Amino acid sequence: MSEFDLDLRNAEEQLEDDEGDGGSEVVLGILDGGTDPDEWIGAVEDGKILVLNVEGDLNRLAAGFAREIRDAGGTLMRFRGFLVVTPPGVGIDTDRLSS
Repeated sequence: MSEFDLDLRNAEEQLEDDEGDGGSEVVLGILDGGTDPDEWIGAVEDGKILVLNVEGDLNRLAAGFAREIRDAGGTLMRFRGFLVVTPPGVGIDTDRLSS
């Protein structure tokens, strides 16, 4: 049987270092034109998922960031009165919406 080196002493430190990386965080917000589009882009680049309550014309309000997020591999989807924005590699499962 082959041996391998597993150092569990440092595993906990590694996990703690990875907790603050921005991934797996959901940001709730209001899309009303009051937030600089670069803030939304930055949040998605940091791996955050946005759930934005749309207050106004979605096309106009998302124009400052939608194309850049889509071009980078992110996903945008309107669901009821919200815009859900995910970073690259995070899909949106819509299978349960059709019944």
